[in-house]
Amino acid sequence: MLILIPPSETKRAGGRLRPLDVARLALPSLTVQREAVVDALVSLAADEDEAARVLRLSASQRAEIAANAQLRTAPTMAAIDRYTGVLYDALDAASFSPAARAWAGRHVLIHSAPLGPVAALDAIPAYRLGASASLPALPPLTRVWGHAVTGALAGASPTFVLDMRSEAYAALGPVPASVPAVYLRIVEERDGGAVRALNHFNKHAKGALVRRLAHDRPRVSSLAGFVRWADAAGIRVREGAPGELQLFV
Repeated sequence: MLILIPPSETKRAGGRLRPLDVARLALPSLTVQREAVVDALVSLAADEDEAARVLRLSASQRAEIAANAQLRTAPTMAAIDRYTGVLYDALDAASFSPAARAWAGRHVLIHSAPLGPVAALDAIPAYRLGASASLPALPPLTRVWGHAVTGALAGASPTFVLDMRSEAYAALGPVPASVPAVYLRIVEERDGGAVRALNHFNKHAKGALVRRLAHDRPRVSSLAGFVRWADAAGIRVREGAPGELQLFV
Protein backbone atom coordinates (compact mmCIF):
# COMPACT_ATOMS: atom_id res chain seq x y z
CA MET A 1 0.00 0.00 0.00
CA LEU A 2 1.10 3.53 -0.78
CA ILE A 3 -0.46 6.49 1.03
CA LEU A 4 -0.44 9.98 -0.50
CA ILE A 5 -0.94 12.91 1.88
CA PRO A 6 -0.79 16.68 1.39
CA PRO A 7 1.87 18.96 2.86
CA SER A 8 1.12 21.90 5.14
CA GLU A 9 1.60 25.62 4.63
CA THR A 10 3.28 25.80 8.05
CA LYS A 11 6.67 24.19 8.63
CA ARG A 12 9.35 23.84 11.27
CA ALA A 13 12.48 25.87 10.65
CA GLY A 14 16.02 24.53 10.76
CA GLY A 15 17.13 20.94 10.68
CA ARG A 16 20.14 18.77 11.50
CA LEU A 17 20.59 16.88 8.26
CA ARG A 18 22.74 17.82 5.27
CA PRO A 19 21.41 20.17 2.58
CA LEU A 20 18.94 19.07 -0.06
CA ASP A 21 20.09 16.39 -2.48
CA VAL A 22 17.29 15.84 -4.98
CA ALA A 23 19.01 12.71 -6.31
CA ARG A 24 18.36 10.99 -2.97
CA LEU A 25 14.60 11.64 -2.89
CA ALA A 26 11.96 9.02 -3.59
CA LEU A 27 10.68 8.72 -7.17
CA PRO A 28 14.01 9.72 -8.77
CA SER A 29 12.42 10.05 -12.22
CA LEU A 30 11.20 13.45 -10.97
CA THR A 31 14.74 14.84 -10.63
CA VAL A 32 14.50 17.11 -13.69
CA GLN A 33 11.25 18.70 -12.51
CA ARG A 34 12.58 19.07 -8.96
CA GLU A 35 15.72 20.84 -10.14
CA ALA A 36 13.67 23.19 -12.32
CA VAL A 37 11.27 24.21 -9.55
CA VAL A 38 14.01 24.62 -6.97
CA ASP A 39 16.02 26.79 -9.40
CA ALA A 40 12.93 28.90 -10.11
CA LEU A 41 12.21 29.43 -6.42
CA VAL A 42 15.80 30.36 -5.59
CA SER A 43 15.88 32.80 -8.51
CA LEU A 44 12.54 34.34 -7.52
CA ALA A 45 13.77 34.91 -3.96
CA ALA A 46 16.36 37.39 -5.25
CA ASP A 47 13.52 39.92 -5.79
CA GLU A 48 11.66 40.13 -2.48
CA ASP A 49 8.80 42.26 -3.78
CA GLU A 50 8.18 39.98 -6.76
CA ALA A 51 8.47 36.89 -4.56
CA ALA A 52 5.92 38.31 -2.14
CA ARG A 53 3.54 39.02 -5.02
CA VAL A 54 3.92 35.63 -6.71
CA LEU A 55 3.69 33.68 -3.45
CA ARG A 56 0.89 35.91 -2.11
CA LEU A 57 2.69 36.71 1.10
CA SER A 58 1.61 39.26 3.65
CA ALA A 59 4.11 41.66 5.19
CA SER A 60 4.49 39.36 8.20
CA GLN A 61 5.21 36.37 5.93
CA ARG A 62 8.01 37.96 3.92
CA ALA A 63 10.65 36.36 6.11
CA GLU A 64 9.74 33.03 4.49
CA ILE A 65 11.30 34.23 1.22
CA ALA A 66 14.71 33.67 2.83
CA ALA A 67 13.92 29.97 3.14
CA ASN A 68 13.46 29.77 -0.63
CA ALA A 69 16.73 31.60 -1.21
CA GLN A 70 18.51 28.92 0.85
CA LEU A 71 16.79 25.84 -0.59
CA ARG A 72 20.09 24.32 -1.74
CA THR A 73 22.18 25.24 1.29
CA ALA A 74 19.88 25.09 4.33
CA PRO A 75 19.88 22.11 6.72
CA THR A 76 17.09 19.59 6.22
CA MET A 77 14.92 17.26 8.27
CA ALA A 78 12.65 14.32 7.47
CA ALA A 79 9.56 15.49 5.58
CA ILE A 80 7.25 13.92 8.17
CA ASP A 81 8.91 16.15 10.81
CA ARG A 82 9.12 19.30 8.68
CA TYR A 83 5.39 20.01 8.41
CA THR A 84 3.15 21.32 11.19
CA GLY A 85 -0.56 22.14 11.32
CA VAL A 86 -3.73 20.18 12.00
CA LEU A 87 -2.93 17.03 10.00
CA TYR A 88 0.65 16.79 11.26
CA ASP A 89 -0.30 17.58 14.85
CA ALA A 90 -2.71 14.62 14.75
CA LEU A 91 -0.04 12.49 13.09
CA ASP A 92 2.45 13.39 15.86
CA ALA A 93 5.41 11.77 14.13
CA ALA A 94 7.75 12.83 16.93
CA SER A 95 6.18 10.17 19.14
CA PHE A 96 6.47 7.35 16.57
CA SER A 97 8.39 4.26 17.50
CA PRO A 98 11.35 3.39 15.25
CA ALA A 99 9.21 0.67 13.65
CA ALA A 100 6.38 3.14 12.96
CA ARG A 101 8.81 5.65 11.40
CA ALA A 102 10.30 2.95 9.21
CA TRP A 103 6.81 1.86 8.09
CA ALA A 104 5.90 5.47 7.25
CA GLY A 105 9.13 5.83 5.31
CA ARG A 106 8.17 2.87 3.11
CA HIS A 107 4.47 3.59 2.69
CA VAL A 108 3.81 7.36 2.97
CA LEU A 109 4.48 9.99 0.31
CA ILE A 110 3.96 13.68 1.09
CA HIS A 111 3.17 15.69 -2.03
CA SER A 112 5.13 18.94 -1.84
CA ALA A 113 4.79 21.72 -4.42
CA PRO A 114 8.54 22.27 -5.08
CA LEU A 115 9.68 18.64 -4.90
CA GLY A 116 6.64 16.58 -5.89
CA PRO A 117 5.83 13.51 -3.78
CA VAL A 118 8.61 12.75 -1.31
CA ALA A 119 8.91 9.84 1.09
CA ALA A 120 8.04 10.53 4.71
CA LEU A 121 11.69 10.17 5.75
CA ASP A 122 13.19 12.06 2.80
CA ALA A 123 15.31 15.01 3.98
CA ILE A 124 13.86 18.34 2.82
CA PRO A 125 14.45 22.02 3.70
CA ALA A 126 11.87 24.57 4.76
CA TYR A 127 10.26 26.40 1.83
CA ARG A 128 7.29 28.51 0.80
CA LEU A 129 5.28 27.41 -2.25
CA GLY A 130 1.66 26.31 -2.59
CA ALA A 131 0.02 24.11 -5.19
CA SER A 132 -1.77 27.03 -6.86
CA ALA A 133 1.26 29.32 -7.28
CA SER A 134 2.61 30.13 -10.76
CA LEU A 135 6.35 30.72 -10.90
CA PRO A 136 7.42 33.26 -13.57
CA ALA A 137 10.10 31.02 -15.05
CA LEU A 138 7.91 27.93 -15.37
CA PRO A 139 4.58 26.70 -16.76
CA PRO A 140 1.77 26.21 -14.20
CA LEU A 141 2.68 23.58 -11.61
CA THR A 142 -0.05 21.29 -12.90
CA ARG A 143 1.91 21.10 -16.17
CA VAL A 144 5.31 20.84 -14.49
CA TRP A 145 4.23 17.96 -12.27
CA GLY A 146 1.11 16.37 -13.75
CA HIS A 147 2.25 13.76 -16.26
CA ALA A 148 5.66 13.38 -14.59
CA VAL A 149 4.15 12.50 -11.20
CA THR A 150 1.59 10.19 -12.76
CA GLY A 151 4.38 8.38 -14.59
CA ALA A 152 6.54 8.18 -11.46
CA LEU A 153 3.68 6.65 -9.49
CA ALA A 154 3.10 4.13 -12.25
CA GLY A 155 6.79 3.27 -12.20
CA ALA A 156 6.65 2.63 -8.46
CA SER A 157 4.13 -0.18 -9.17
CA PRO A 158 2.18 0.03 -5.90
CA THR A 159 -0.44 -2.67 -5.38
CA PHE A 160 -2.88 -0.14 -3.93
CA VAL A 161 -2.89 3.65 -3.39
CA LEU A 162 -4.86 5.45 -0.68
CA ASP A 163 -5.00 9.06 -1.89
CA MET A 164 -5.56 11.54 0.96
CA ARG A 165 -4.29 14.62 -0.86
CA SER A 166 -6.35 17.77 -1.13
CA GLU A 167 -7.81 18.26 -4.60
CA ALA A 168 -5.24 20.97 -5.38
CA TYR A 169 -2.36 18.58 -4.76
CA ALA A 170 -4.08 15.64 -6.44
CA ALA A 171 -4.20 17.83 -9.56
CA LEU A 172 -0.39 18.05 -9.46
CA GLY A 173 -0.18 14.37 -10.33
CA PRO A 174 -3.24 12.12 -10.60
CA VAL A 175 -2.76 8.47 -9.70
CA PRO A 176 -2.46 6.53 -12.98
CA ALA A 177 -5.49 4.56 -14.11
CA SER A 178 -3.34 1.44 -14.21
CA VAL A 179 -2.86 1.53 -10.42
CA PRO A 180 -5.63 0.35 -8.04
CA ALA A 181 -6.44 3.46 -6.02
CA VAL A 182 -9.14 5.16 -4.01
CA TYR A 183 -9.56 8.82 -3.05
CA LEU A 184 -10.40 9.24 0.64
CA ARG A 185 -13.07 11.71 1.75
CA ILE A 186 -13.74 12.51 5.41
CA VAL A 187 -17.45 12.77 6.13
CA GLU A 188 -19.95 12.80 8.96
CA GLU A 189 -23.43 11.32 9.03
CA ARG A 190 -26.21 13.74 9.90
CA ASP A 191 -29.68 13.05 11.23
CA GLY A 192 -31.67 11.02 8.73
CA GLY A 193 -28.58 9.39 7.25
CA ALA A 194 -27.42 12.38 5.17
CA VAL A 195 -23.65 12.52 4.64
CA ARG A 196 -21.70 15.78 4.80
CA ALA A 197 -18.08 16.30 3.81
CA LEU A 198 -15.86 17.95 6.41
CA ASN A 199 -13.24 20.64 5.94
CA HIS A 200 -11.17 21.54 9.03
CA PHE A 201 -11.74 18.21 10.76
CA ASN A 202 -10.79 16.23 7.68
CA LYS A 203 -7.14 17.17 8.25
CA HIS A 204 -7.22 15.89 11.82
CA ALA A 205 -8.91 12.65 10.72
CA LYS A 206 -6.32 12.06 7.99
CA GLY A 207 -3.43 12.59 10.39
CA ALA A 208 -5.01 10.28 12.95
CA LEU A 209 -5.59 7.62 10.30
CA VAL A 210 -1.97 7.66 9.12
CA ARG A 211 -0.84 7.52 12.74
CA ARG A 212 -2.99 4.45 13.38
CA LEU A 213 -1.73 2.77 10.21
CA ALA A 214 1.90 3.42 11.19
CA HIS A 215 1.18 2.02 14.66
CA ASP A 216 -0.58 -1.12 13.39
CA ARG A 217 1.60 -1.56 10.29
CA PRO A 218 -0.95 -3.74 8.48
CA ARG A 219 -0.07 -5.71 5.37
CA VAL A 220 -2.59 -4.14 3.01
CA SER A 221 -2.36 -4.66 -0.73
CA SER A 222 -5.90 -3.83 -1.90
CA LEU A 223 -8.96 -1.75 -1.13
CA ALA A 224 -10.67 -4.82 0.30
CA GLY A 225 -7.69 -5.41 2.57
CA PHE A 226 -7.77 -1.80 3.76
CA VAL A 227 -11.49 -2.02 4.50
CA ARG A 228 -10.94 -5.23 6.49
CA TRP A 229 -8.19 -3.57 8.51
CA ALA A 230 -10.37 -0.48 9.13
CA ASP A 231 -13.30 -2.62 10.30
CA ALA A 232 -11.05 -4.52 12.71
CA ALA A 233 -9.60 -1.22 13.98
CA GLY A 234 -13.06 0.23 14.64
CA ILE A 235 -12.74 2.77 11.83
CA ARG A 236 -15.92 3.20 9.82
CA VAL A 237 -15.46 3.40 6.06
CA ARG A 238 -17.64 2.71 3.05
CA GLU A 239 -17.43 3.18 -0.68
CA GLY A 240 -18.79 6.47 -1.94
CA ALA A 241 -18.79 7.85 -5.48
CA PRO A 242 -16.85 5.79 -8.05
CA GLY A 243 -13.19 5.71 -7.08
CA GLU A 244 -13.85 7.21 -3.65
CA LEU A 245 -13.94 5.89 -0.09
CA GLN A 246 -15.71 7.66 2.76
CA LEU A 247 -14.30 7.69 6.28
CA PHE A 248 -16.84 8.62 8.95
CA VAL A 249 -15.92 10.71 11.97
